[in-house]
Amino acid sequence: MTHRDAHLQPRPEGLFCPAGGFHVDPVRPVERALITHGHADHARPGHRHVMATRQTLEIMAIRYGADFAAQTQVAEGPLRIGDTRVSFHPAGHVLGSAQIRVETRGGVFVITGDYARTPSPACLPWEPVPCDVLVTEATFGLPVFRHPDPLAEIGKLLESVRAFPDRAHLVGAYALGKAQRVIMLLRAAGWDGPIHLHGALQRLCDYHLDQGIALGDLRPATIDRGAGKAQFAGAIVLAPPSAFASPWAQRFSDPVIAFASGWMQVRARARQRGVELPLVISDHVDWPQLTATIAELAPAETWVTHGREDAVIRWCSLNGHIARPLRLVGYEDEPE
Repeated sequence: MTHRDAHLQPRPEGLFCPAGGFHVDPVRPVERALITHGHADHARPGHRHVMATRQTLEIMAIRYGADFAAQTQVAEGPLRIGDTRVSFHPAGHVLGSAQIRVETRGGVFVITGDYARTPSPACLPWEPVPCDVLVTEATFGLPVFRHPDPLAEIGKLLESVRAFPDRAHLVGAYALGKAQRVIMLLRAAGWDGPIHLHGALQRLCDYHLDQGIALGDLRPATIDRGAGKAQFAGAIVLAPPSAFASPWAQRFSDPVIAFASGWMQVRARARQRGVELPLVISDHVDWPQLTATIAELAPAETWVTHGREDAVIRWCSLNGHIARPLRLVGYEDEPE
């Protein structure tokens, strides 16, 4: 325990800052919430007052309805909240995602939320923010996790499309962030044809288009009764992973099942999901990026919110960094 523990505290609702009277990414309804990004395990409805980036607030309204909170406030520039000074900085995770810098009498705390250092064309790149305490995720906090070049992974998808022109390729991708990233990687790799979307992905893809993010030719994955199942031969179809276990997937004739996730590096997970074509595409830091972040920022302390905490704490100990696990619950590996 250090003197900084009084200034940012893990509670059942989530991280709490007494000097500002707010929680960060609380998992239960609270009076005042600061939200790092729009994924459902970090951005929940029911708080009285919510502060986040404009895009995160708009994403929450799309997902939960305009009345998801009693009051909302866009985080613009450094702001005074109680006895704290707060600012939001790009996290590189999904559109609108931010790290939250909190300055109190105990020092400067940076809460990363989920973050990625491999640039994504679908959002602003991660920004290093100097701090006394780095409060980091550790979703892929094990030395085995070393994410490959995402364009190379997309190359595997396009190679499979060429090899199996009579089969549709169904790509599992979460609705916020991953779906748009896969689409933009396909465009960067030269695929300029239509990409078909399950209906659950449409609203957030439309929002990205409204934000000026070029996704190209997107079409509904609706089968024409007269055309039959062969209608999507050679097509790329994106869907939430849950759709693969539903009758929707049975519309397609012998599809190639793919899944875009950092967890596809774990072959057992791919087999459990019946994935024929695993695509290791992640929107989180991997082990080298996570440890490099700690080494480069060199905070006085590193706190680990969730994920593979023990390995990160051990690495910090071996490399002369003070670290502690917070063991927060309610945050998923890569939420749908």
